[in-house]
Amino acid sequence: MVSLNFRFIQISFIVLLLWVIGAGQVYAQEEVDLSSPSRSLKYYILHMDQANYHPDKAAIVFYGRFATKKEAQELAIKLKQIIDGKGIFIDLGKIPNIPDFIDSLTHKHLYPISDAFPELYLEKIGQSWYFSKTTTKQIIILHKATFPFGADKLINLVPKAGNRKVLGIKLWQYFGILILVVLSFIIHKILNTFISIVFTRLLTKFSVESNLVRRVKPAAVAASYAIVFMLLKLLFPIVQLPAGLSHYVNMIIGALVPFFVMISLYRFVDVLDIFFTRMSEKTESTLDDQLVPLIRKALKAFVVIIGVLIILQNLDVDILPLLAGLSVGGLAVALAAQDTIKNLLGSIMIFVDKPFQVGHWITSGDIDGTVEEVGIRSTRIRTFRNSIMYVPNGKLADSMIDNHGLRVYRRFYTQISITYNTPADLIELFVEGLRQIVKEHHDTRKDYYNIYLNDMAGSSLNIMFYIFFEVPDWSNELRARHEILLSVIRLAEELGINFAFHTQTLHIENMPGQLSGSPTYKSPEEVKRKLEDFFKKEQNAIKEKDM
Repeated sequence: MVSLNFRFIQISFIVLLLWVIGAGQVYAQEEVDLSSPSRSLKYYILHMDQANYHPDKAAIVFYGRFATKKEAQELAIKLKQIIDGKGIFIDLGKIPNIPDFIDSLTHKHLYPISDAFPELYLEKIGQSWYFSKTTTKQIIILHKATFPFGADKLINLVPKAGNRKVLGIKLWQYFGILILVVLSFIIHKILNTFISIVFTRLLTKFSVESNLVRRVKPAAVAASYAIVFMLLKLLFPIVQLPAGLSHYVNMIIGALVPFFVMISLYRFVDVLDIFFTRMSEKTESTLDDQLVPLIRKALKAFVVIIGVLIILQNLDVDILPLLAGLSVGGLAVALAAQDTIKNLLGSIMIFVDKPFQVGHWITSGDIDGTVEEVGIRSTRIRTFRNSIMYVPNGKLADSMIDNHGLRVYRRFYTQISITYNTPADLIELFVEGLRQIVKEHHDTRKDYYNIYLNDMAGSSLNIMFYIFFEVPDWSNELRARHEILLSVIRLAEELGINFAFHTQTLHIENMPGQLSGSPTYKSPEEVKRKLEDFFKKEQNAIKEKDM
């Protein structure tokens, strides 16, 4: 009996010894080789894979003194969650297997695991490559940004039964994706309804027409989608899809956010267009009516260009070469299209200086007509032949412009010719009547006009008729002229004034048997007396007028 017990102890001891030797051989076979970036990173990824999940072994790649091994393991876990959550794609085949690898940018023994996250890098310390102390600090910061509000704790609540994989994705991940889709749909409906109600009430409060309210709804729908995808971008890392798949999903979500923001802003420009149109209608300037469509087009183009650039950047497209190519191409286009750029700048100057407005009659060199439209490149002018002239804005900006449309008063000047046999007193009454016509007409300037007997022409006495009309356009000016001239003719008919016309009269001073047509004076004293009497009468007439 004793011998049997002793033999059992011997066998047990031999078995234990063999197990220890075997275990030692197993551990001896698994040598930790961190001699290059490739080997260190492969070692970390190998032991963080779900099929061979050993965070305690992966923690060896983190350099530093940790209070407990648990801290290093937590860093290893957090880095893996960041890689899966952010979709950091690591191509193990391209990682350098060079012990003395030097980074081309820093010229140090560093290797960033991803170009998108240069703060996560391996560093050669001694003869091995580790995640440095600086990198471990960045892991903590980046982990909080990836999982805000402690969202990473939801990963620990995943049941172990859901770790079964279907098509490379675990069952609980499918369930998580389903929850996110349903949650996104609910949030979209709530936000869409909320934004539409808020904007509708605000616009109704300001007595905005229903047309504007209808234009707000498409912008609200796009804005709600943008907010939903923003939230989805924050929550999606919780699903922890494989890094390769997560990379493309994150890229698509990141592109959809600016896409819907662009759509929302594009729609919102239409809303601003209605506001600007209503504001321009309140101003007297008609250029505002032309400026509003230009602003709308410029804002839409700006939104689309910036939106496309951001979308391309989120799709991992390097836009710097694109921008450089556009700048070089833009320079070539600018050199080839100097006149176009000149016209564009000319249109800007026209809108800034406002030398004329739509509806104004302008004259500039051979250009003579009414402005109908001011565009980006040219101005459309309706001539008095009813033809259309398209004048480049650059030419108008450099030319002298006579704007007849800015006139407050429109001058009317003519000579009223009457016959020489009209008595002086009758001429005086006629001139007073002409002045009274100007005073009583509703479209004439009352504070300044000149109506005087002005010239003794070869066949007539000429009365200068110099007045101004206060009318908005040429048609009203013609109407006012018509009324004034008819009043002049009626006054002449009433007073018996004869209008003169160009004639030639042959005058024979002395005819046989007739008296001479020349006046005769008895003496120089009589002539002097007549002159003194005339001036006395004129002075008395002036005194009577002054009184």
